[in-house]
Amino acid sequence: MTTIPTAPEVGTAVPEVVTVGEAMAVLRATGPIRLAPPMELSVAGAEANVAIGLARLGHRTCWVGRVGDDPFGALVLRTLRAEGVDTTHARTDTQGRPTGLLVREDGIGDLATVHYYRRHSAGSALHPDDVLTTLNPATRILHLTGITPALSPTAAQAVLTAATRARALGVTVSLDVNHRARLWTHQQARETLLPLARHADILIASADELHLLAPDPALDEQHTIAALLAQGTREVVITRGGDGASVTTGRDGTHHAPARSVPVVDVIGAGDAFVAGYLSGVLDGLTAEQRLHRATATAAFAVATRGDWEGLPTRTDLTLLDTPAGTTLR
Repeated sequence: MTTIPTAPEVGTAVPEVVTVGEAMAVLRATGPIRLAPPMELSVAGAEANVAIGLARLGHRTCWVGRVGDDPFGALVLRTLRAEGVDTTHARTDTQGRPTGLLVREDGIGDLATVHYYRRHSAGSALHPDDVLTTLNPATRILHLTGITPALSPTAAQAVLTAATRARALGVTVSLDVNHRARLWTHQQARETLLPLARHADILIASADELHLLAPDPALDEQHTIAALLAQGTREVVITRGGDGASVTTGRDGTHHAPARSVPVVDVIGAGDAFVAGYLSGVLDGLTAEQRLHRATATAAFAVATRGDWEGLPTRTDLTLLDTPAGTTLR
């Protein structure tokens, strides 16, 4: 197994947040692909999106993963670096594995279909050796999702290795379920995510994903959250789409925040934006209510713009949602 690490970034400080996962090239079609519509080329991947979102908010972030030795891989690394994300620990695969590709086609209304071309991709070859040297006791958060462990056995082991190492170093572990039914079955997801969740300090799931983490999938939401807190999770965050989000901690109970009201342009990437805002609040020492407020604000920027991460806000931008409607800044 031969990989080429990217060139070290001189003077880079220890990142506050490390994310581990697959970043892909994205082709966004403006209509049915069979009709050969115009396409836009970009980059996406849940963990990369979160890293970009946090960097936009002023935090030091590092993305760990593999890309192919191809133009798409160069695009991924160039985009992340341009957004201020440290790619020192990213690796370029030299075994002929390509960078993954995601193709999205828009349908009627806000309906979109996503096609993945990531089988045997460079990202799926992620290995525990790729992550062991990336974590430092000064790192504050390791962020993982349930997407990467679905890609391959070695990727699943790499994610679990990262979580185990982070807990040993006292680094907060954040896990976003982010279930992808096209990658694996619910049973396969549960078998992998249950042991991984035991290492997580912060668990994030949509209301319809929470059962994947439940010791007993028949438990209702309230009892599942209680069980997760009892096993050592510090906070359980539930996203509810247009109904906002909630967070439950053993110390502060449950807090709820409504979704921010904005014109909806593109909902893909909203969950990653929410996570970036929430973890930013954790890094800044905000209260549970304040963390949710920031998270719903960043998610609002995502849904109000086209693209997975392109419309994510800076820290200054966050205040814009609190200005009166129709305000013109001069």
